[in-house]
Amino acid sequence: MRYSSLFGKTKKLAKEFDSINATLLLKGGFVNMTTAGVYTYLPLGLKVLKNIEEVVRTEMDKVAEEILMPSFAPFDYWQKTGRIETVDCLFKASGANSLSSAKSSTEYILNATHEEVVTPLSQDYIFSYRQLPYSLYQIQTKFRNEPRVKSGILRGREFRMKDAYSFHIDETDMLEFYEKMKDVYMDIFKKLGIGEDTFIVKASGGDFTKNASHEFQTKCETGEETIYQDKKTGECFNKEVVDFPDDPKYNKFKGSEVGNIFPLGTKYSDNFDFNYTDEKGQKNRVHMGCYGIGISRIMGIIVEKFHDDRGIIWPKEVAPFQVHLIGLNQDVSDVKAKAEGVYKDLTEKGIEVLFDDRLDVSNGEKFGDADLIGIPIRLVVSKKTLEAGEKIEIKKRNELENKLIDIKAIENYIS
Repeated sequence: MRYSSLFGKTKKLAKEFDSINATLLLKGGFVNMTTAGVYTYLPLGLKVLKNIEEVVRTEMDKVAEEILMPSFAPFDYWQKTGRIETVDCLFKASGANSLSSAKSSTEYILNATHEEVVTPLSQDYIFSYRQLPYSLYQIQTKFRNEPRVKSGILRGREFRMKDAYSFHIDETDMLEFYEKMKDVYMDIFKKLGIGEDTFIVKASGGDFTKNASHEFQTKCETGEETIYQDKKTGECFNKEVVDFPDDPKYNKFKGSEVGNIFPLGTKYSDNFDFNYTDEKGQKNRVHMGCYGIGISRIMGIIVEKFHDDRGIIWPKEVAPFQVHLIGLNQDVSDVKAKAEGVYKDLTEKGIEVLFDDRLDVSNGEKFGDADLIGIPIRLVVSKKTLEAGEKIEIKKRNELENKLIDIKAIENYIS
C-alpha cells in the first residue's frame, strides 16, 4: 500500500482525549469518531481489526461452528427471558420518522448480546442427545446504551465482539467444555501478543447468570478493574467479587477485560422450553454456556499497553502491515528507483508493506508518522543507503538502534 494513496492519514488533534488509545488511534489515522462512543474504522484500523478477528476465528473454528445472527430481535424474545426490564443498556429500533413508521410500526431490540436469539435458533435444530454437545459462534457488531462513553474504543455504544454459545446434555458436560474454552481463550490471547499479561479471573455473573463467571483480564496500568492474585495459588479475583485491601497474601493490579465466559445452566432453555430427547426417549433441559471476546476492545487495550511517547508499538501478530518502508530523497532518481524496487520485490514475496512514497513532506515528518503508526519494522532507502551499495536501513519499532543490512537479508529480519 502506498501511503500517498491511503485514505485516512495521520492528523493533528485539537485536543487530547481521555485515553491513550483514543488519542493515538485518532492521531494515527486508524479510526474516526462519528459521535461519542461510535467510531469509523479507517483502512489502517480495519486491517488491525481483521487481523485480531482472524486469530480469534482460527482458534474458535477448532471448537465451534461460525454463524451470523441478526442485529434485530423481536421484543417477545427478550420478554420471555425477562431481561427486557433488567438489562440497563438495551437499545430499540423503530421507524425514525412518520413516513417510515407508516410502512411498519414494529419495534425491535438492537441486540447487546445474543442469548435471546441463539436459544430459539438452536431449538429449531437440536432435538436429540446425539446432537449434543454443540457450539456456535459469531463475530458481529453489538450495541449497548452506555451511559458514560469513555476510554476511546474500550467502552463505546457500538463495538465488535466474538460471542459463542454451547449446548450440552447436563451440567457436567457443560463444565468440561467451559474449562476447555479457558484454554482456547488463553491460546488466542497468546497469539495476539498479550498472553503473558492476561489472567483468568473469578467474577460475578452479571445479567447473564446467577452463577459465578470468569473474566480474562489483561494487566494494564490504565485498566478499569482492580484484580487480586493469591500469591500462593495464583488464583485471581475481581474486586467486585471479593475485596482484599492491603492483604499481604495478595498481589493487586489494574486489569482491562478482554473476554468473559459464563456457565448459563438452564436459565435460557427454561425460558424457551428448550429440551432434548435422551436415549430413553425422555425430555431433558439443554444446558448452556456463553463465551465472549471483545474484538475492538482488544485493539484499544493493545494500544494502551504497547506504546511510547512517539506512538503505537503494534505486536507483529496484529499490525496493519509487516513493514513500513520509507523513501527519502525521492527527488534523486536512483534513490526513487531503488525504493520502488524494494517495494515491488517485498510485495511480490507476499510481505505486506506500507510504502511512504510522499514527495511533499519532510524526512522528519515521515519518521514521526512511522513511529506514530507503529508498524513493527521500518525500512529506509536514501542516498546514504544507496552509497553503501546493496544495503538498506532497518529499525524495529520497539528498539532505538537502526542498522544497515544487506537488502537480500530483509526477509530474515521480518520472519
